[in-house]
Amino acid sequence: MGQELASGLAAQADFTVTVLVDPTEPRAHEGVLWARSFDEVNPEALDAVVDFSTPEGVVASAAWCAAHRKVLVIGTTGLTPDQRAEVEKAGESTGVVLCANYSIGAVLAERFAAQAAPYFDTVEVIELHHDRKVDAPSGTSLQAARRIAAAREAAGRAPIANPTTRATLENTRGGEGPGGVRIHSVRLPGLTAHQEILFGGPGEGLTIRHDSYDRVSFVHGVALALRHASVDSGFVEGIERFLE
Repeated sequence: MGQELASGLAAQADFTVTVLVDPTEPRAHEGVLWARSFDEVNPEALDAVVDFSTPEGVVASAAWCAAHRKVLVIGTTGLTPDQRAEVEKAGESTGVVLCANYSIGAVLAERFAAQAAPYFDTVEVIELHHDRKVDAPSGTSLQAARRIAAAREAAGRAPIANPTTRATLENTRGGEGPGGVRIHSVRLPGLTAHQEILFGGPGEGLTIRHDSYDRVSFVHGVALALRHASVDSGFVEGIERFLE
């Protein structure tokens, strides 16, 4: 993912990629330095950091960016509450953007789902990713479930009840997310990142589906975050506000 972002951002006129931070040497990017850690990075060489690594790596990036007042854009999911607290704390010193999915289509699908949520009796989410994704469910599906649950609550709708009273196989109904929204995770080789949000009501259904066929789909959202964030913007979750 980092390599895709480096290539995608470097191709845009208003960005210059100056250093790639990775314990393992990445593929060569012409004119781009390689550092094993931030200890090898000159803060004067850059204005912002983009981190799609691990939760532990994100915490280290947040501390470094806060100390040097560099904008931080994060695409890593699976942070623990303590790790997220460290990221939010960094937002007291610099601009931090944390988003589960930087694909513009995924952000819009989440918005549409929140609009539809009050009008249907029930909703379930199916998220599908490549078989190398280590966390489940995806951060994107969790965020969508939170938005759906909040929209239903604001409209006075009760949490969704699970009608299944007998399970022949455990966990076949998926996991129960916010507001009773069930989330189902699929992991298969050949997939990238896909999600279906299925609504049901009397006599009708609505499916909102988004597909990322290539990691290049996340570049535009990252660029959007970099263009809008500043050292004074604090902690921001999501990029939807940048689409207004």
